[in-house]
Formats: sequence, C-alpha cells, structure tokens
Amino acid sequence: MDFAVPHLALLTGGLVTFVICLTIVLTKGLHGQHTLDSNAGIQKIHQEPTPRVGGLAIFIGLAISWIFTPPLVATHLSAMLLAALPALFAGTLEDLTKRDRAGERLIATFLSGVLAWWLTGVSLTRVGIPVVDTVLAITPISVIFTGFAVAGVANAVNIIDGLNGLASGVSILCLSTLGFIAFRVGDVEMAKLCFIFMAAILGFMLLNYPRGKLFLGDGGAYLLGFVLGWTAVMIAMRNPGLSPWGPLLACGYPIIEVLFSMARRRARALKLGEPDRLHLHSLLWARVSRKWFSNAPPVIQNAWVLPLILVYSLVPSALAVIFFNQTPALIVAFFVSAYLYALIYARLVHFSWTIPKLRLVKSLKL
Repeated sequence: MDFAVPHLALLTGGLVTFVICLTIVLTKGLHGQHTLDSNAGIQKIHQEPTPRVGGLAIFIGLAISWIFTPPLVATHLSAMLLAALPALFAGTLEDLTKRDRAGERLIATFLSGVLAWWLTGVSLTRVGIPVVDTVLAITPISVIFTGFAVAGVANAVNIIDGLNGLASGVSILCLSTLGFIAFRVGDVEMAKLCFIFMAAILGFMLLNYPRGKLFLGDGGAYLLGFVLGWTAVMIAMRNPGLSPWGPLLACGYPIIEVLFSMARRRARALKLGEPDRLHLHSLLWARVSRKWFSNAPPVIQNAWVLPLILVYSLVPSALAVIFFNQTPALIVAFFVSAYLYALIYARLVHFSWTIPKLRLVKSLKL
C-alpha cells in the first residue's frame, strides 16, 4: 500500500487558503458592506462585525491545490468541488444578501449530493440493515436517500458553526477520523483526499481561531458539511468490507447535534429552522466557559468551547476507528454516543457545574 503524502498539494491548499483569508480580513473596509456579519441576533456573540466569506477562501485553496494533487486523487477532488457548487453558492448568497432561506439551502445541498452521484456514479446502496439495503438497491431511491443524507450532514455542520473554530475544528477531527478509517481499509486515495481537505481548512482556521477575525459563513459551513458527507459516502461505498456506520459515526457529533435539535424543537412545537441558543455549544459557552473564565476577555471565553466540544467529539470518533467494520458494534456505539450527549446536555440544563473558576487576567492575549 503506497501512502506517499501529497506534500505539495497540502502546502498549496493550506497556504493559498490562508493568504486569501488574510487578504479578506485586511481589506474588509472595501467589501464590508456586503461581507460583514452583524453582531446583532440571537445566535451572535462576537463583539464586532466580522467578514463571513471564509468558505470562498477554502474553496479557492482547494481548487488551486488540485493542480498539485496526484492524478487519481485529483479525479475525486475535482468531482467533489464541482458537486459542492450548489451548496457553496446558496450559502454564500445568503452571506452576502443576509436573507434567511433555510429551505433554499436545504434544496441546494440536496442537489449537491445528487450532482455528486451523477459525476461519480456512487450512491448509498447499503446501510448494514438487510431490509433497508433491499430498498436502497433501487437506484432512484438510493440517489434520493444519498442526497438527503449529504444535505443532513451539511445542515449539521451549519448548526454547530456558532463559535470560533468550532465548525472548522470539528470538521478537521471528523476528516482525520475518516482518513484513518480509509487508511485502515487500504483506500489510500480517500485518505490522501481527507488530508488535503484538512490542510485547506487549517489555512482558514488560523484566522478564525481563537480570535474570530474571519467566519466560515453559511457558504463555508455548507461546503465543509458537503465535504464531510460526501467523503463519508465515498469511503463507505468504495470499500465493501467497511460498515457504512463507521463513516457515519466518524461524523458523530454534528449528526447527533442536528438530530437532537430537531427532536428538541419538535417537542417544544418550534419551527425546525428557528435559531436559538440551546445547542450544546451554546450551553457550554453560557454555563461553563463564561463561568470558569469569568475574568477573561470574551474572545477567550468563546475560544475555550472548542476544546470542551472536542473532548466529547473524540468519543464517537474513537469508537468509529475501533469498530470500523463491525456494524452491530457501531450501531450500539452511535446510540451510546447519543446517550452521552443527552447526559451532558441535561447536566448543562438542570445543574450547576461546581468546578472552581480558573483565574485568568483580563490582559491575557492569544
């Protein structure tokens, strides 16, 4: 198994993305009337208007890195970039116009999933449950199911994109898990592709975390969500010996978050797309980070949520790697991860955390 790291593609993707992100930040006075994200709104906790078009930088960085990507990997990368265009366009349009059209974005991400099938011929034909697999053997049903699955992951990443570094950091963890699973089953092309994605996201993250100088925006969140969803589909379908639940669990935290949010809103008779501050990351910020670091600047209180979330996210990721080819164990692991999420959530809602505050001086700089 030849796993030569595509160093030039990694360096190019990360560097180009970083340079474009830095340029966006330094020139925000020229384009800010279109690109700045207001700090007014129920889910807005940043202190000043901030550009929210980081997704465009990641896309361009990936497109440039394609030039230096090994041929077999470049074939998959080009198909994914083309298929991502509807999701990226719909999200970026909302970033620029400030419209809230959740339905249009859902349709766009669904179309990205269907376009990816049309370009590659790959769709979800099995989930490890015989009755369902029989139905998924019918191509139109398989394609529709795949489109909604990819749209679901894209929406999940958009939901967790609420604090500095959160969506990008979690995406890097999920991609590293997917890449490791791909490596374990001998799919070096998809493993390399995961690392190329990670490098471009890291180039953006240098401006996003910890100080939040640039945001992904809806375009970026849906781009990363599509990348995660379609990478999971590709790895699962390209490797018959791999359980589809492995790649699913690799994206465990954002998927569990969106499922829990849907159930929570339905139970409270709220619209599924209604924004609120009741996501897990929102509660960690409000009830843990702000209390533990009460003497710290708001940007540090914001930044500490990412490592707290990653502690939980490592659970489904680790279980996905351990049981990557064992469907029954992976199904149990998914529900265990969901149950752990619910326990943490309930603790945050109903109880006070008694860990002593960590004393940080207000002048602390990152």
